[in-house]
Amino acid sequence: MRTDIFARLDREPEPPKIETPRMSRHRIALFGGTLAFYVAIVVAVLVSSWLVALDWKVMLFRPYQQWPELHAFLDYYVVLGQRGPTAVMVASWLGWRSWRQHTLRPLLTLGASLLLLNLSVGAVKLGLGRLGPHYATQIGSAELFAGGDIFPSGHTANAVVTWGILAYLATTPRARRYLSALSAFVSLGVGLTTVYIGTHWLSDVLLGWAAGLLILLALPWFEPLITRAEVLILSVREQWRARRRLRASAPAAPAAPEPVMLPQSLSGGTGAEGALEAVSVEPVPEAQGATGHPGARARAHQAHPVRSERTPVTPAGSRRPPHADRAPRSNGTQARPVAGGSVAP
Repeated sequence: MRTDIFARLDREPEPPKIETPRMSRHRIALFGGTLAFYVAIVVAVLVSSWLVALDWKVMLFRPYQQWPELHAFLDYYVVLGQRGPTAVMVASWLGWRSWRQHTLRPLLTLGASLLLLNLSVGAVKLGLGRLGPHYATQIGSAELFAGGDIFPSGHTANAVVTWGILAYLATTPRARRYLSALSAFVSLGVGLTTVYIGTHWLSDVLLGWAAGLLILLALPWFEPLITRAEVLILSVREQWRARRRLRASAPAAPAAPEPVMLPQSLSGGTGAEGALEAVSVEPVPEAQGATGHPGARARAHQAHPVRSERTPVTPAGSRRPPHADRAPRSNGTQARPVAGGSVAP
């Protein structure tokens, strides 16, 4: 067993037994108090109460002009609340945890929380239609139902959910405390940064904090659904793997008979007689003999190789018939008569 620090990076031999959070009385009380705060912020903005006046005072104070030296740093810091970069970073960490612990719960929990965030925050944004500070038209107005989409603050709610999910999925109480403090610090800083830059009202940030916290507190209600989704995905994966193993172990289909090259008889001479011909050989059934069935003899006859027609070979030597009155030629040398001369004795 490895005892160094890198041993914690190895994959665990089996899934660990991690206790799933439940909706305890303490959590239900926190959920109820946060929901009441959420409703109070919405009502205060709808009736243009003192909260709307505070929004205008902070906006007219223009913090980005009061402390311009912070602008360069906070432009990068606010990225910790953007949906794309934060989702990629947290999903990478949770994906490694899913591989190490043989479970899909971290990734499925992140997906469920982001889905709830889009549905809840997006619906309120589009329903109230509040304009941001840079697009305000009347001082002291709540700027509602004007086609905007900044109430509540999506940056703030996303920072609460994305970084808070790390604390929600922590496996030890100590890690949960540290990650809760870290996520609260990051989400608080992101919300105040949007007010400093001037992209959100202060009430937008307050409602964004409440919206993100409500999603984290409500996640235990969705744990049974997450568990069923994990079981379904893993069962589909096992079926796919079993199908692949079955396909790999299946016997190959019998191949069609291939032509066999056989030599011709050498009794006919040379030349074309020594060529090779391609014939198709069909196997003879083993269950029946050559004479056991009326058609067995015909099948046995068909089992022999069939020679193709070939060009007849011209026999060697002369083809003229012999004549009795013609003397055979001899191999000896004879003198021929020379025209105009005498015959040699």
